[in-house]
This record gives sequence, structure tokens and C-alpha cells, in this order.
Amino acid sequence: MTTDTHTATTPDMAVAPDTDTLSYVYAVGRVGPALDAAAEGLVGLADGPLRTVASGALAALVSSVPAEAYGEEGIRARLEDLTELAALARTHHAVVDTAYARTTVLPLRLATVYLDDARVRSMLDERGGAFAEGLGRIEGQVELGVKVYADPQAPAGASRPTGPEPSDPPRSLSPGRAYLRQRREQRRRHQDAYRAAGAVAAGIRDRVAGIVRARVAHRLQQGELAAATGENIANDAYLVPVRNVAEFRQAVAGAAEGLPGVRVEVTGPWAPYSFATAPSEAGAEATAGAGEP
Repeated sequence: MTTDTHTATTPDMAVAPDTDTLSYVYAVGRVGPALDAAAEGLVGLADGPLRTVASGALAALVSSVPAEAYGEEGIRARLEDLTELAALARTHHAVVDTAYARTTVLPLRLATVYLDDARVRSMLDERGGAFAEGLGRIEGQVELGVKVYADPQAPAGASRPTGPEPSDPPRSLSPGRAYLRQRREQRRRHQDAYRAAGAVAAGIRDRVAGIVRARVAHRLQQGELAAATGENIANDAYLVPVRNVAEFRQAVAGAAEGLPGVRVEVTGPWAPYSFATAPSEAGAEATAGAGEP
């Protein structure tokens, strides 16, 4: 699952609103009973019930949020606080995922806030063509994530790094030579793990090329976002037809088998957040081989 922290506010967002609430938009779908049913019973940010705001053939999933907390300054503060950002993202994605399980919706970016429902309708009018194209692109698809990690400290298990065995018995080495040999072995383990992880990432892309519709290479997870052990070498998102999910998982399974220090993590399926914009905008790679849903 991918978090986008761009604030998609209207140009007059800096002006103090006349009301106590703003309209927070989670996703866009096609007008109809399926979208109405998806909104029914859902609760969004600040415990606000969801509703649909329609214009023409399209409708947005919207909830009201307090203007003080979600205005320009308030939303900026939330995006800069990792705890607040995580809570915001969880609710936003929960709404989108629940709705996507009922009908096709195009996820909007995190923190998409408008002054009122009238501005939301104007947004639907202005971007209606792009939204319709996006809905057609993701219909019948889900997003699966693949992360590849290099962990040189992982146990070697049955496999051992290739290379000549040291000729000097450990007991015959001086402390200085023993330290240098240890450093050389550490560097070799690092090189082996990173080289193998890179090969695994490239191999996975080849394995699934005929299964997926598109791929997006996300920024590698580092710092506080990198909760897993090891270093993130690849962080890819794939647009996969629902009927091909099991085949995708089978193709990825075993990609790092027998390679100590390399780990592969598959996440999802999710609503296709990474493919909510056109490939030229999102940096996606169109992939041939998977037919229409």
C-alpha cells in the first residue's frame, strides 16, 4: 500500500472558510446504487459519515471535517506529524479499500480537501474526462506490492557465499590481521547480499511481466518508514487483474529461495492507489501480456 502526502486543496484554501466544516474527498466513482451502497454506513475522518457528491456520471466519496483541523494550516501540521499522518492515512485507506471491495473507485491523494461540496462538484466537472479514463484503467484490477530486502546479517543457512577459504587458521593470525580478514568477509557478505537482491528484484519483474498490467517503482523505504530488517532494494507496485492474483503470488514465490541475506515481501491486494493517475504522470510502466478484465 502507497501513501501520497500531497495536499490537493483548492486555490482559495488559504481564505478562511465561512463554515465550520470542509469537504474531504476520498475517491471518485461512477454514479449509481453500487457507489451509494459503498458509502452507506462508512465513517471517515473525525467520525464523519460518508456521502456521495455527484456531478454528471461521476460522484465523489466525501465526509465533512472540522475546518480548524483540516484547513491549510491544520492539514500541514498533520502531514508533518508522523503519528497524525499515520492515523489520517489509516482512515483514508480504510474508506477507499472498503468502497473498492463494493465497486470500482479511483483513490484520490491523501489530504484532498475542498471548501464545500460545490467545489467538489466543480472539481468533478473539470477533471471528469481524466477520472473516467482512470476508472476504466483500474476496473477489475488490484494493486500488489513487492519489496525486496538485502540483509547481510541474516543467517547463511545451507548456502554459503562463494569464494576461497582463508588460508591462515584463525589462531595463527595477529589481532590486526584477524580484524582485517573479518572486515573483508563483512564486505563480501554485503556485496553478495546486495548483488543477489538486485538480481532477485529484476528476476521478479521478468517473472510477472506476462501477468500484470503495469508497474510503478516507488521510492525505497528508509529511516522511520523502513520498519523491516535489512535494506530495501526494490519497492514496486503492480497493477494485477483480480483473476491473476493467485498466479502472481505463485510467480513471485521462491524468488529468493536459497539466497541467504535476501528477503521478498508481497503486500496487498489493495485498491490501486499507485495507478490512480495516468501512467505518464505516475511513472508507471505499461506491461503487455495481461488481457482485458
